[in-house]
Amino acid sequence: MSVNTDLQGAQYSLEAPFDVGREAIAEFARSVGAEHPAHFDATAAKQLGYADVIAPTTFAVIPSQRCEALYISSPGAGIDYSRVVHGQEQFTYTRPIVAGDRLAATTHVDGLREAGGNAMITTRTELTDADTGDAVVTVTSTIVVRGEK
Repeated sequence: MSVNTDLQGAQYSLEAPFDVGREAIAEFARSVGAEHPAHFDATAAKQLGYADVIAPTTFAVIPSQRCEALYISSPGAGIDYSRVVHGQEQFTYTRPIVAGDRLAATTHVDGLREAGGNAMITTRTELTDADTGDAVVTVTSTIVVRGEK
């Protein structure tokens, strides 16, 4: 089955907010080598003006990919995940993610085209404060689904 190009413009949302915890931030920071004390110590983060520990910028990939997975794994998408290659990721922040955030996520399938037997898919995931609806970060991602040869 080939990638379903009719899904360009489709949207997928997480059913429940993604809860951001201190330990999740610390674990992620350790995994990416982010050593700033504000990722681990609420007092250090508060001295910088934040309500709690702040997440490294790439932390947004966790809720974003959970939301993107709703699209990628949907039977109608026609995507064989074993053929997926990550192409690009971009984060555009309105404000940092902090412990205690509850993030809503909606993935938009913005671009979907086939070229050279491969599919190029661009998604945009909007992460917002689940309580206020305020924008937090936009994650734009491009994946390539390799064609069968």
